[in-house]
Amino acid sequence: MTEHATPRRIIVLRHAKADWPKVDDHERPLAERGRAEAPVAGQWLADSGINPDYVLCSTSLRTRETWKLAAHELPKRSRRTVFEKRIYDATAGEIIEVLKETPEDVADLLLVGHNPGVQNLVEVLAGDESLGDELTQLRQRGFPTAGIAVLAFDGDWAGVEPGVGRLVSYYAPAVD
Repeated sequence: MTEHATPRRIIVLRHAKADWPKVDDHERPLAERGRAEAPVAGQWLADSGINPDYVLCSTSLRTRETWKLAAHELPKRSRRTVFEKRIYDATAGEIIEVLKETPEDVADLLLVGHNPGVQNLVEVLAGDESLGDELTQLRQRGFPTAGIAVLAFDGDWAGVEPGVGRLVSYYAPAVD
């Protein structure tokens, strides 16, 4: 951790609702509902003043489609999007290892991934200071498709570890 800790945010977006055609799981596309959910998630990000500098997106078709649709709602493009195969089917610990590789000039990172990994990640990173309404809602509702959690922490990306963050926002789309 640096002497003057840098404020950072990890924005976690679960992919929108996927379809179940007879294809490999990695190649599942978004369902009609997912194609409607993803732009709404992007609009929530824009309305919340979140425009990530850097995006880590799973290589699965449904996560790539979610990010493409959500990104169109943001006022400006992120500086860089990395499609990272290690996020697909990853545990919270595996995702943390990927987060530690984030360039130090990044303040706001958006991760587009899958459950159960993304919910576990948020719960693992959220420190005791997060024991409030957002964490309670997350634990009660789970991490639905197109759900978003925003974690804040101070320090270097290499220092990302369990308990380092504060869950500051949680968004769950309305269920049909």
